[in-house]
Amino acid sequence: MESPLSTLDRDVAALRAAWSDAMPQFPTVTDAATQTEIAEMSDDGLVRVADALAQVRRDAEMLLARVAGEVSKRSSTERGEASLARARGFHNPVRLIAASTGASRSDAARLIAVGTATAERQGFGGARLPSRHPHVAAALESTAIGVDAASAITTMLERVRWRADPEWADTVEASLVELAARVPLDLLMRGIREAEARLDRDGIERREERLRGERSLTIREDAAGMVHLHARLDPETAAPIKTAVEALVRDALRRREPAASGTGPVVDDQRSIPQIQADALAAIARHSLGCEQTLTPLAKATVVVRLDHDALVDGLGAAHIDGIDQPVSATTARRMAADAELIPMVLGGEGLPLDLGRSARLFSRAQRLALAERDGGCASCGQNITYVDAHHIRWWERDAGPTDLANGAMLCSFCHHRIHREGWGIRATRSEVWFIPPPHVDPDQVPRLGGRARFTPTATRSAA
Repeated sequence: MESPLSTLDRDVAALRAAWSDAMPQFPTVTDAATQTEIAEMSDDGLVRVADALAQVRRDAEMLLARVAGEVSKRSSTERGEASLARARGFHNPVRLIAASTGASRSDAARLIAVGTATAERQGFGGARLPSRHPHVAAALESTAIGVDAASAITTMLERVRWRADPEWADTVEASLVELAARVPLDLLMRGIREAEARLDRDGIERREERLRGERSLTIREDAAGMVHLHARLDPETAAPIKTAVEALVRDALRRREPAASGTGPVVDDQRSIPQIQADALAAIARHSLGCEQTLTPLAKATVVVRLDHDALVDGLGAAHIDGIDQPVSATTARRMAADAELIPMVLGGEGLPLDLGRSARLFSRAQRLALAERDGGCASCGQNITYVDAHHIRWWERDAGPTDLANGAMLCSFCHHRIHREGWGIRATRSEVWFIPPPHVDPDQVPRLGGRARFTPTATRSAA
C-alpha cells in the first residue's frame, strides 16, 4: 500500500520541475531571492507553478485534516488528564491545532470537523466502517475537492442528519461533491443551500426564524464625521431593500451609456458602484420622507418570488426570491404575495406567449421571467440575476435566430462576450442550458451543465 506521504513527494517533485521550467534559460541573477526568481518566470511557467503549489496545498490540507481529526479523537473529554491536548498544555484540540498551524481557531475547528466527518469509523466489534460521508471522503482523498468545500458539504449534512432520509442524503452528497469539483466555492454554497432546502423541508421555517431573529441595523458616526451603517438582514427583510437599491443603480449605469445619437451625458458620472449604491439608499430615504410621486426606476422594479404551485397551496417546501440565493419557506412566500403585487413564474399560458419566433427581436417580460427561472442568474458564472440579461444563442441578425426560450440564455456581460470571443457553444431547452467548450479548452468538447439545474441532485434531474 502506498505511503500517505508518497503523494506529497510527487507534488513537490512536480513543483520543482515546474519551477525549473518556468525560469529563463539564462537567468539575469543567480542565487536570487524568491521574489526575484518569480519575477523572472515566463507567463505560462508562472501559471504552472501556481497550479503545482495549489496541488501541494490541497494534498497537505487533506493530510492535515486527517491528523487534526485524530488529534481531536485522542483529546476526547473521556480521557480526562490523559487527553492529548491537555497533556500538551492546551484546553482543547482546537487550541492545539490552531497553535500548530498558526491559523485562527475557526480554521482549526474546520480542519478537525472535516477530519472527523470523513474519517473511517470503528464498530463495536472492532471492525473498520466507512466514513459517514464516503463521497466527500473519497473526493478529499483524491484532492478533487478542497477542505473548504468538504467542510461546507459535511457541515450541512451533519446539520440535517437526523431529519433527512438517509438514501436521499447520500444522493445529495454525491451530487454536491460532483458540483464542488466543477465550480468555485461561492457557487457551491448556493447549491448547498438548495440541497438543504430539499433535504429538510420542515427545517426551512426554523432557519428563517433564526435569521430573522439575528437581523440588525447599527448606525454610528466616526471621528472623521463619516456615518457607518451596518446591516444584517434576513432574506424577506432584505428583498425590497436590495431590489430598490439595485433598480436605481441600474438606472444610473444605463444613463452613463451613450445615447443612440452618439451623445452621452453632459457631465460624466464618475461614481463607483458603492457610491451609486449609497446615493440610491439616500434617494429612497428622501423619497419616503415626503415625495408624493414614485421614483421612476422603482415604478418598474418588482420583487419576484418563485415557488411551485403545490407549495403555494399547502405552504410546504421552499421558494426563491430573485437576487437572493438563500431559499425561503413557502409560508414566507405566501405572506409576501399577500403584502405586495404577485409576479407569478409563468412557463406558458394564455395571453403570455413565450415563443415569439421571428415576430419580435427582444425577449418579452414573461420570457425573461421564464429564462430567469431556468438559469437562476448568469447561466455560466452564476452572477446575480440583477446584473444579467437575456441573449440570443443563435444571433438574431447573423443566424436568423428566433426569440424563443430554447434560443435564449441569461448571461452577464463578461460571460456573454467571452463565450462569443472564445467560440463556446450553447444548447438550451425549456428546463436546462448546456455549454459546449471550444476544442482549445476541452478537446473532447464535453458539454457542461449551467443554469439552475446544476444545483439539482443528479437523481432528480434524471427522473425529470
